[in-house]
Amino acid sequence: MLAVGMSGERPRQGMLDTNILILRRWIDPGELPDEMAISAITLAELSAGPHEVRRGAEQGSYNEHAERARRLDVLQRAESEFDPVPFDAEAARIYGRVTAAVIASGRKPRRRVADLMIASTAIAERLPLFTTNPDDFAGLEALVSIVPVTRREVPHER
Repeated sequence: MLAVGMSGERPRQGMLDTNILILRRWIDPGELPDEMAISAITLAELSAGPHEVRRGAEQGSYNEHAERARRLDVLQRAESEFDPVPFDAEAARIYGRVTAAVIASGRKPRRRVADLMIASTAIAERLPLFTTNPDDFAGLEALVSIVPVTRREVPHER
């Protein structure tokens, strides 16, 4: 279920997937809701991000220090701007239905735990989920409104 109404307007409220925060400066603000929320799971993913940066030879051709600083910046901005919605008992119960829907669609939920927990939180809060990766939520269309956001080309920083 896509969360764009018959008039073509985006929902006024919504939960942001982690990728929205990571790519936010390259996303058109007009594609996002006026009232935005994030899940505590998103904050967890952002908190882990700086620790997942590998040395240049392991990760690729980018500067590991600059990448770690960029990830810390995203985390700090999220912490200052949002009060994350907790993954509570209601979201935990919904997670079972979300897992069942993913399995029914022929997909494996194990690799998608964080995404599925974010979706469960959005369902519990009755919010559409804004993401640049709508395919990550395939099979959940009957449970949550997924709002695709355009993923623009991201220039490499040096």
